[in-house]
Amino acid sequence: MSKASTVTGPRWYAVQVLSNQEQKAKRYLDKFIEIEEMGDYVFEVLMPTEQVTEVKNGKKNTRTRKFYPGYIFVYMRLYDDDGKLIQKPWYFVREAQGVINFVGGERPSPLKESEIERIISQVKDAEGKEKPKIEYEVGEVVKINDGPFLNLTGSIDEIDPDRGTLKVSVSIFGRFTPVELEYWQVQRADEE
Repeated sequence: MSKASTVTGPRWYAVQVLSNQEQKAKRYLDKFIEIEEMGDYVFEVLMPTEQVTEVKNGKKNTRTRKFYPGYIFVYMRLYDDDGKLIQKPWYFVREAQGVINFVGGERPSPLKESEIERIISQVKDAEGKEKPKIEYEVGEVVKINDGPFLNLTGSIDEIDPDRGTLKVSVSIFGRFTPVELEYWQVQRADEE
């Protein structure tokens, strides 16, 4: 193998895991990096998520949604300076609870810089924000299910996705009045 195609140093690798075992695999790897003395090989385990908000029966529920179900990403040193697979970290990750295999099988390729940069920026963009499970459109008719305008319906005039708010025109005493509401305070009028 030529030196040009050799992968040295730590790089990001995609690891396939069993469905709904992403968190367990991440926790296991994070916990055992120190115990198994893997600190020289495995540096970070990433499970990209965002907070998604939905309202059911008038209650606001927030849950964590995975960007890449069935995958975690591991920043690790997997090849030595000669481009040979280092067995210790390879087996450490492969044998972790919930892990199926590296993407790429017996000879995993690291993610391209652009791929991992996109994933990391997705995570950063989602930090501290709640994203509604449902996306709304201007002109759509919604029913208000929280606050002083409970049970009124109105049409969406404006949407501010960064703040998670909608301006909704509701008819109060025969006049249309714009009301600012959070996404979770409304539901589609046809979802009864």
